[in-house]
Amino acid sequence: MPDKYSNKNIPRKYQPRGLTVLYEDQDIIVVNKINGLLTMSTGRDHEKTAYSLLTDYVKKGNSHSRNRIFIVHRLDKDTSGILVFAKHEKAKRFLQDNWQDFSKTYLAVVHGNPDKKEDIITSFLMENKLHRMYSTNDQKNGKFSKTGYKVIRESRYFSLLEINLYTGTKNQIRVHLFEAGHPVVGDKMYGERDKSIKRLGLHAASLTFIHPYSKEKMTFDSELPVYLKSLLKQ
Repeated sequence: MPDKYSNKNIPRKYQPRGLTVLYEDQDIIVVNKINGLLTMSTGRDHEKTAYSLLTDYVKKGNSHSRNRIFIVHRLDKDTSGILVFAKHEKAKRFLQDNWQDFSKTYLAVVHGNPDKKEDIITSFLMENKLHRMYSTNDQKNGKFSKTGYKVIRESRYFSLLEINLYTGTKNQIRVHLFEAGHPVVGDKMYGERDKSIKRLGLHAASLTFIHPYSKEKMTFDSELPVYLKSLLKQ
């Protein structure tokens, strides 16, 4: 096991708000992100991002740090859950080069109750001029996308799905579930506009990857947020 740095002695003002540090060593840092926080700036936004918060954290708060982090992957602003960042370029390259071989599991609260309690959805996805993704028959220009799901809980109006993400196309889970007739709750782009829903019902719940230095398999889990649990009780 790589040596883990504790964040218990880091001054409170340097603790990254909106992020919980799950693990940190000299090569990587793994965090749990709240919904509503961008992973990185889009160029138009000047608000706090996971990247800027962690950059400030490692520069000022952790004396063991090499003072820089590198983005490995992203979560949508309104998606909560697990993110891993690299501490140096070599770790970043290793994680990104092997990313498709790692296991990514999401939890999604969706409208309705799917007839198929377990299924795999595949399609070729493209993006239109409004930056909205959609499935196409154009296999040349579309990107092959594969999403597996299993229903693990149902209520009268909603279902909780465990999602296995086999590919990493933009908005893939949201598009596939919308086109299957069960959009993710709170999805303003692909779903139903319901003002009573306070957030997007998508959570990155588990990530398994190989450590870039030790080559040890590491798994990190994050529980479904309380608000999403409450929807299933309605």
